Amino acid sequence: MHSRSPKSLEPFNLRIRPTIMSRLLQLATALLLAGAFVNAYAQTQPPHPQTAIKPGKKEKPAPENVEWIWQYTPDNDHKDGRENDLAQDLRFRPFLEQFLTAPQSFWGTPIDGRPRTLAITALDHLTVPGKVLADENRYVSISGCVVHFCPARGLLWLDLNGAHHLVVFAALDWVKGGRPTTDPAAEYTLWVFPDEPLSIAAGPAQHPPPALTKAIARWSAEPLPGSGIVQNITHAILVDPDGTPHEVAPSALGVVPPGTKTDTEAPPPLKPRN
Repeated sequence: MHSRSPKSLEPFNLRIRPTIMSRLLQLATALLLAGAFVNAYAQTQPPHPQTAIKPGKKEKPAPENVEWIWQYTPDNDHKDGRENDLAQDLRFRPFLEQFLTAPQSFWGTPIDGRPRTLAITALDHLTVPGKVLADENRYVSISGCVVHFCPARGLLWLDLNGAHHLVVFAALDWVKGGRPTTDPAAEYTLWVFPDEPLSIAAGPAQHPPPALTKAIARWSAEPLPGSGIVQNITHAILVDPDGTPHEVAPSALGVVPPGTKTDTEAPPPLKPRN
């Protein structure tokens, strides 16, 4: 058998190299064409439904779920509701942080140079448990006071109906520098923080619902524990969600002078809400 010398292989090698190179070029060309086709096709397709947002249109906020609060309203075994259990519910603080976002400056020492948030302020005013009352199978009123200083009282009111729930925090603030809290003539300011604008002025703006003013009237007429004193509310400030304050007559928010007869009886326990 004869073997070819290196020189005799040169023509054979030269025949192979052009063939391999041409096939590689053909493959590279095919890949480039395929990539260009895929890119062009993708550009003609509409965006994924989850990412297609119309210009100027905001994404819908997460649905509000506050129905869980109803379980803490009065029943046959708990005539005043279960405010202490409600305050310990892990959903309670996030609920406050979601709805109570207005700036406040009337209460507490600043934290890291900033005023306490309204959510923390509400927690402070509900620390000592009060009542969780229900009205008309839709409204809930939660009351309490500040630990070691119960003249600083709080009320959290909410409407469970509707897609968006009106949530209002109210607090009584002692007018410092005046009479002591043990004096029935001591003056207090009522602060009211709704999570959406409310107005007492004539016009198209939403007014405080009658159920809210009724709840404020009932709550503000309750005497201080251990003293029997009904607090003397001489000023009232209605605060917009952006923090803008509006001084209004206390009576416009349901407050009646001490000693005035009013319907302050707690509503009877209701059947479980459907």
